Amino acid sequence: MRGIVPILLLATVALPVGCVMVARDAPPKRQESELLHEAMHQLTSVMVYDIFSPPQASRVYAYASIAAYETLRQARPEYGTLAGQVNGLTPVPAAEANAEYSFPLAGIHAFMTVGRALTFSQPRMDSLRSAMDARIRGGRSGISASVYERSIAYGDRVAQHILAWASKDQFIQTRGYPKYSVTSVPGRWIPTPPAYIDAVEPNWAALRPFVMDSSSQFRPPPPPAFDMTVGSPFFKDVKEVLDARTHLTDEQRAIAAFWDCNPYVMHVQGHAMFATKKITPGGHWMSIVTIAARTADVDILESSEAYARTAIALADGFISAWEEKYRSRVVRPETVINGYLDESWEPLLQTPPFPEYPSGHSVVSNAAAMVLAKQFGSEFAFVDSSEVEYGLPVRSFASFEAAAAEAAISRLYGGIHYRPAIDEGAVQGRAVGTLVNAQVHTRPRATANIPVARPAERRATAATH
Repeated sequence: MRGIVPILLLATVALPVGCVMVARDAPPKRQESELLHEAMHQLTSVMVYDIFSPPQASRVYAYASIAAYETLRQARPEYGTLAGQVNGLTPVPAAEANAEYSFPLAGIHAFMTVGRALTFSQPRMDSLRSAMDARIRGGRSGISASVYERSIAYGDRVAQHILAWASKDQFIQTRGYPKYSVTSVPGRWIPTPPAYIDAVEPNWAALRPFVMDSSSQFRPPPPPAFDMTVGSPFFKDVKEVLDARTHLTDEQRAIAAFWDCNPYVMHVQGHAMFATKKITPGGHWMSIVTIAARTADVDILESSEAYARTAIALADGFISAWEEKYRSRVVRPETVINGYLDESWEPLLQTPPFPEYPSGHSVVSNAAAMVLAKQFGSEFAFVDSSEVEYGLPVRSFASFEAAAAEAAISRLYGGIHYRPAIDEGAVQGRAVGTLVNAQVHTRPRATANIPVARPAERRATAATH
């Protein structure tokens, strides 16, 4: 009969700064999920190294996470396939009946294989994937050679199916589309200091969405018209950014820094320039998924479910946001303030290289928060250590919604967005998240909307029965 070979580690799992340590005598369920969490962190680290843009990173997270979920769910048929629920995905190859598999091994291998194919540093991903495969096989109980080979082969089959699906999302075609054309029309976006980087992914809206019917499905209302007449709506928005920068509190500075998530910050010292690499906004939210899964102590399949659903929301959030960004092409505060009010003014955060409206952070953070609230509960408190390895302290949140709200307003504190982009972006993101929750069903309908209890809640419930 087809089954799951348990994974038992030989030693304590060494995880990055800010992550928990898992002892060798931890329950097998916990050890298996930790391996998936570590694989997610490894994929993130490669994309940081490769300097993936936020939209590109969201695409990789989505396909890799779906590959893991579709593999792992083979062990528990009560979990539904995403085929037929996300655009263009057909059922993945079924595992062989009456054969023994290590589905954790197969799922993590599929995840790493898709990640390897969609990132630039493929030798680095090859090394990480091989090390992970070997680590799973070398557990204390061991995995026989036949089960190991069968599981790896199955992970490869699922990965190739997902990659074939990914190849039809128009990503390759958009590499040859025209670049953004800079114009002198007042109010239109132009590259910003210090590096004046070209517009990032101006054709991203052409990609196939995951659940949306089109990139324009949740198009926000038009932004305020460019008008620097004193008292005009646009002037008031610009003035708010200027005043906020002048009167920032230490807490507001900390919030802006925590949610910066700029994958490539340029530093200029005289004639020298160097860059700092960090996670993308999507990478930050995928790290929050890891934190939530650990806090709730869910198993590897539930963890993969959370990763896949959140990644879908992030990916469609970026497609939705980017459609409007390059439709309205709103100029950034730095350009306007330097040109009209104060030529020496600088934002607290470095201005990202793409148009202003809407705020991408507002869109994707709210989309992810909606999905995570359904997965783990609307009042799920957590401590966010995502930025510890980048030199920033932890921050605590009472809910995913609270984290998303802070991520959104951080863009005003950072001096890189006007208020309408933040507010309308939040509305847009919640619409994307609501659609994912309505259309993507992984659990049986009887349990699909039951939030996962936190460890303390589980203990209290157990004590009363």
